Amino acid sequence: MSCCLPAAAAPGASHGASLAASGDETRLASRAIGEGLRQSEFSVPGIRCGGCIRTIEHALARIDGVVEARVNLTAKHVSVRWRETCAPPPIVETLAAIGYRAHLAESGPGRDDRALPELVRAMAVAGFASGNIMLLSVSVWSGAGADMRDLFHWISAAIALPVLVYSGRIFFRSAWGALRHGRTNMDVPISIGVLLAFGMSLYDTIDHGPHAYFDAAVMLVFFLLIGRTLDEFMREKARSAVNGLARLSPRGATAERGEGTWAYVPLEEIAPGMVLLIAAGERVPVDGRVVSGTSDLDCALVTGESAPRAVTPGAELQAGTLNLTGPLRIEATAAAEDSFLAEMVRLMQAAEAGRSAYRRIADRASRLYAPVVHSMALLSFFGWMIAAGDLHRAVTIAVAVLIITCPCALGLAVPMVQVVAARRLFEQGIMVKDGGGLERLGEIDTVVFDKTGTLTLGRPRLRDPGLADPAHLALAAALAVHSRHPHSRGLVAAHGTRSGAAPPFDRVAEHLGYGVEASAGPDLFRLGRPDWALATPGEGAAPSRHPCTVLAKNGRLLAAFTFDDPIRPGAREAVDALKRRGLAVEILSGDHTGPVEAVAHELGIACFRAGVRPGDKAARLAALAAEGRKVLMVGDGLNDAPALASAHVSMAPASAADVGRSAADFVFFRDSLTAVPLALQVSLRAGRLTRQNFALAFLYNAVALPFAVLGFVTPLVAALAMSASSILVVANATRLSLGMGARYRPATKGTRVRRQGAAALEATQ
Repeated sequence: MSCCLPAAAAPGASHGASLAASGDETRLASRAIGEGLRQSEFSVPGIRCGGCIRTIEHALARIDGVVEARVNLTAKHVSVRWRETCAPPPIVETLAAIGYRAHLAESGPGRDDRALPELVRAMAVAGFASGNIMLLSVSVWSGAGADMRDLFHWISAAIALPVLVYSGRIFFRSAWGALRHGRTNMDVPISIGVLLAFGMSLYDTIDHGPHAYFDAAVMLVFFLLIGRTLDEFMREKARSAVNGLARLSPRGATAERGEGTWAYVPLEEIAPGMVLLIAAGERVPVDGRVVSGTSDLDCALVTGESAPRAVTPGAELQAGTLNLTGPLRIEATAAAEDSFLAEMVRLMQAAEAGRSAYRRIADRASRLYAPVVHSMALLSFFGWMIAAGDLHRAVTIAVAVLIITCPCALGLAVPMVQVVAARRLFEQGIMVKDGGGLERLGEIDTVVFDKTGTLTLGRPRLRDPGLADPAHLALAAALAVHSRHPHSRGLVAAHGTRSGAAPPFDRVAEHLGYGVEASAGPDLFRLGRPDWALATPGEGAAPSRHPCTVLAKNGRLLAAFTFDDPIRPGAREAVDALKRRGLAVEILSGDHTGPVEAVAHELGIACFRAGVRPGDKAARLAALAAEGRKVLMVGDGLNDAPALASAHVSMAPASAADVGRSAADFVFFRDSLTAVPLALQVSLRAGRLTRQNFALAFLYNAVALPFAVLGFVTPLVAALAMSASSILVVANATRLSLGMGARYRPATKGTRVRRQGAAALEATQ
């Protein structure tokens, strides 16, 4: 049973047929994935929840030829694998038959951009109306005369009717769609309760009755819309990760069309073997090999390192890398859909689809809600009809049962704690991007860090600048100012305003991937790699753990400058705090072994891996997950995006690449890495409050339901009780901010820890 259905269900099989893609279109839009299988992607904007996932996957799995169907709740996509020996399966028709409109992913948007604005408008209207109707109700309760009471009831009806039509349509559409397709969902009893409360109130108003329940009907809609809006907002944020990564790919490239002729070719038309021209400042559209030209590439997407990589003819390029300095002619070695960047997007989409398994307890409980409430309301109605023979009283009690058991408190149990926790973390410089991440963060037993830009600041710094000869440092800075290399910027920053003048240069040139060369009279100066600057390269060998840049005059060493990447403030404290909680800690970095080992040694991290590519990071996290680990990934680079998306929960600094920030569940804005244990501490406290809220919600229903069934509760009292339960849940959630100190408190030795998971991880290394 789905807890909701699409906002606009297909009106029938004929309409679904009109949306259907032909077999040829489905086959052309699919891609071969080996072993005689093809994969097709479909956009299904009506996917809302875990119930939708079950309904769709079960329906598609019954189609002949379909091997597997996976729903991506965040992207609202359905991936279908089918045997290429069979005719393309009728995916769109099948989805239309169960109430979901769909189309091929390439032929339209992957989600309904109107969903969140619609919810916000509906919630605002319902909230405004609730306040006004409650004011009128207070006047009635205060002892207004019969004529004034009838007037206030009519005014309340005039306010409630358009509000229920406008704001309540979200629930009415879902309930009607479920009933039309022979199913029920959580919105069915909600809709019945709202409509019966309004209908009875209107009847009693016409009959000059003393009670009306317009406030109960509107408040019911308002509180439910709060939870639904928060959920949609968090999912909207999560969708931006894959979209941001996909935008790194250009729409096309300039391709060679013959002897000396060039033409712009769309991305989807680029085929292996085509020769492309990549100008400086453009991104590489597909995987390729350099035919001619030299340049520096920003390969942060691949390695996570900020230093540009020099490329020459024969070098292999990955899609999405940025050409920095010179034009390149490359030969495409893969189509766009098979490129490195496309694989990263697929990794992130697969990770997002996997995350849909982490459903809230409220989603699971909602599967039982509708049948239980329906049964109790019907039994109450028939029981009172038999016992009292009073239709009006039986209907009143049935409506009271529907309203008093409204899952407002259950629906707010998680979102309200998440909102309070998000505010608490925001005050400490941490942004929560996925409310579900708060739940998952409290479950972790392993923390995996990237190095560059995460454990370190990602800004190379000259080691021991005070020991450098001022004249040599000034000369090096005068050369470095002509380069964009991070080491050059570090030299310029180290020199600053120090004394020491450099000789005037007759000529300055940068040799991409090697360094800067300048001449002053008969002398030739070089600043860069030792094997290029020195006549005897071994003379300027760098220490094993620190990169080295040398300054040479006529091939002889003048000075050697070593660099390190400063450790991020609070990194040691954060690692120690995580270890005290019994969490296993390791480093996965694309950098070389020396720098990674140096950072691991300084921070006391025993497990580290260097030279790790994006796919390898995601594979490592998958291996940890297969062992039963729940991993927090902390990273900042473009190359960390698939790992951030595939981790159990993820975090990135504000200095991270746009895609890294989009893929992460948390983003911290301050330099200190103590944001990691602070977020964990808040998450654990939020988890406790969430469990308390669930207990309060279930206890409320267990106590209130018998009173409603026995006829001791009117619909008005039921609405007040429902509101009181919601207020109680909200008040309990605010204890998170009241009970937390202003600063992070590390765990003590007495803190309950997960030492077994940590020890097992160490044993596997």
